[in-house]
Amino acid sequence: MIKRYVLEFPEIDETLVALAGGKGANLGALARLGDVRVPDGFCVTTAAFRRVAAEARIEDLLVRLDADVATISAEIRRAIEAVPVPAEVAAQITGALRDTGGAYAVRSSATAEDLPSASFAGQQDSYLNVTGPAEILRHVSRCWASLFTERAVIYRRRHGIDHRTVQMAVVVQRMAAAESSGVLFTADPVTGDRRIASVDAVHGLGEDLVSGLVTPDVFKVRDGAVVDRAVAAEKPALTDAQAIRLAALGRRIEAHFGRPQDIEWCLAGDEIAIVQSRPITTLFPVPEAPDGENRVYLSVGHQQMMTDAMRPLGHSMWALTAMVPMVEAGGRLWVDVTRRLAEPRGRTALLDMMGKSDPLFRNGLEELLERGDFPPAYAAGPEMPPAGGAPPPIASDPAIVTGLIERSEASLAALRRDIAGRTGPALFDFLREAFAEHRRVLSDPLSISAIMAGMNATWWLNEHLEEWLGETNAADTLALSVPGNITAEMGLDLLDVADVIRANPEAVAALRDGGTLGDLRGTEAGDAVAAYLDRYGMRCAGEIDITRPRWSEQPETLVPAILDNVRNFTPGAARHRFDQGRQRAEEKAREILERLRALPDGDRRAAETEETIERVRIFTGYREYPKYDIVNRYWIYKQALLAEAGRLVRAGVLAEPDDAFYLTFDEFHDAVRTHTVDRALIRRRKDDFRVYQGLTVPRVLTSDGEAIMGAFRRDGLPDGALPGVAVSAGTAEGRARVLHDLADADLEPGDILVTAYTDPSWTPLFVTVAGLVTEVGGQMSHGAVIAREYGLPAVVSVPGATRRIDDGRRIRVHGTTGYVELLD
Repeated sequence: MIKRYVLEFPEIDETLVALAGGKGANLGALARLGDVRVPDGFCVTTAAFRRVAAEARIEDLLVRLDADVATISAEIRRAIEAVPVPAEVAAQITGALRDTGGAYAVRSSATAEDLPSASFAGQQDSYLNVTGPAEILRHVSRCWASLFTERAVIYRRRHGIDHRTVQMAVVVQRMAAAESSGVLFTADPVTGDRRIASVDAVHGLGEDLVSGLVTPDVFKVRDGAVVDRAVAAEKPALTDAQAIRLAALGRRIEAHFGRPQDIEWCLAGDEIAIVQSRPITTLFPVPEAPDGENRVYLSVGHQQMMTDAMRPLGHSMWALTAMVPMVEAGGRLWVDVTRRLAEPRGRTALLDMMGKSDPLFRNGLEELLERGDFPPAYAAGPEMPPAGGAPPPIASDPAIVTGLIERSEASLAALRRDIAGRTGPALFDFLREAFAEHRRVLSDPLSISAIMAGMNATWWLNEHLEEWLGETNAADTLALSVPGNITAEMGLDLLDVADVIRANPEAVAALRDGGTLGDLRGTEAGDAVAAYLDRYGMRCAGEIDITRPRWSEQPETLVPAILDNVRNFTPGAARHRFDQGRQRAEEKAREILERLRALPDGDRRAAETEETIERVRIFTGYREYPKYDIVNRYWIYKQALLAEAGRLVRAGVLAEPDDAFYLTFDEFHDAVRTHTVDRALIRRRKDDFRVYQGLTVPRVLTSDGEAIMGAFRRDGLPDGALPGVAVSAGTAEGRARVLHDLADADLEPGDILVTAYTDPSWTPLFVTVAGLVTEVGGQMSHGAVIAREYGLPAVVSVPGATRRIDDGRRIRVHGTTGYVELLD
């Protein structure tokens, strides 16, 4: 029986990616649709590639590919191109050519391209206007070899794709006599709006458009009408009617594949031909609207200072323990605020709250409101009650904070006691009850009052002291070294650990030589580390995601910060820093009160201010405690769930314990109850998670897919300055250290930390740096509170800070006025 190495388009559909590759499978599926024209062609299947690859003997090279991509990828390409196309394969290719004298496109079609999780656009080679059987065979061979272009190898590695699992098919397709051509996106590629189709069009063939050599005409089509156009030349490449037809055809193709598409097209006469269609992989996924109506969502991650993607167990458990309903999209959680925005009282309260939390939230919502995109039914509906309402008044009594912490510790002790020994379905039943206690702790009116007392006192001081004395952000100094701030104490306590380790030169040398904290067991230094982990080991970067490894699980995460502390500080630095901050706060308070008493009605103003300063000192530290309580609970939950995952592994249900992280809480419960699990689902979730990790998360997202980042509306900044939110007063100039992982810390005094977000786990680095810049945050975010506590000038919510600031560049942080200057 003769093996088939060639399949005609009508023989292929999207299920045959393993034979035809992504591009070939999609073209075959389109060719089978009656109302979509695809130029004639065929696919040289992956069976031909496998035969050539075997003759080229590239197996050993593939094993070494990641070790030296540039050299070995070139060697693999040479080996493949040196193998003549086997006679049987060549005969089937030339036999499939309809017109041996006509022009063809010869295009790569790898099994890992044009997929929902990875497009591989431009990573492998394609060739146009290839004529004659010999040239077509030569270019088929070149397409096979292009599976190992350096850029394709790096792209696969970045997406976690094993090079040995990917194969290459080749599409051979008749060239269309195009009068114009281009690309159609069935969702706006810039804003993500699924209502808008975007058409890029040029005269003639589209290779110059794809290579960026020409400026296209751009048509935006919504609801069957062109709503915007930009024509690059005197004569447009399309009429409005043709652009509308293209958009309609794109909707047909999108409906077939079930997701927005990036479509290459050409126009001959008045006939549209489709030459490629792939998923748009850069769009942020849209939450599923419950009623099919337009909705507006706010990012939970921006409010929690953790914008990374979360695995299903992580986001499902955060949603189950949260105080408000949440939905998931793109591995992140979102809160639906549509009805709040649609009625006056709720809108005003929401905008005011968002403005204080993160001004870019407010700016993004106002941008949306100014367009009037809300359903009339909501605007005309009954007004909703105000969100939450004001917390009850609270006395300025330190015993209130002490009592709240004692209640929290008692609740945690009860949780540890009651969860012990619970396994199987009974564990999950218990956890659901524990989640109710979790939410009760979060919603404790007295706890909320204590938090709001500190926040309101801070806002009152900043507002009134600027009005009365011209003092900007005076509360930043008045809040230095407040008592009872568990997050600030965490950074200072690590300085104390460094003191103990510094006294043991052998321990310091071992850590510098790559030793572990576990090697210190049985020493005084080991005891200090163990005590630190007993108190703070449940913390980690991205700690709202229960699946992230805790410091107790990966204590070596702390080694760089410990060594920085050993190198940069002297013994007793923690107590010295705290005392120094308290003295500065006391001196500032005395100065302000003296200046106030000299004003008209000064005694009254001074008395009010003194009382408010006292409230700041009593309650601001407690602001950090509820998060500490939550993360403690999460560590208790996680240990019990990991034990359950281990039992599933031993029973052969899961391949490894971490597979449980790709199940939601309810799915994990079902797996424990039934001892069955969908392993294909877990594999898909892992692929999805890799994609979600690379997506940029908007602050505001609509159910139409429009991603709104929010923008500052400020003038008068120096040229090139990066605007942000001023959260901790002062100015700092130094070397920018752009960090994405706490474990990569290598800091010197005077450095300025630049990172995407800072949840409490980043606090140990604050004792070294001179300033802070983040992409996320607001006045009362954790990073802002601790920056003020430590007296660090800080600017947060700086869009794209980690991309726009080069590591090592000198910058100046204006923590009073809210911007960053790029120096040098």
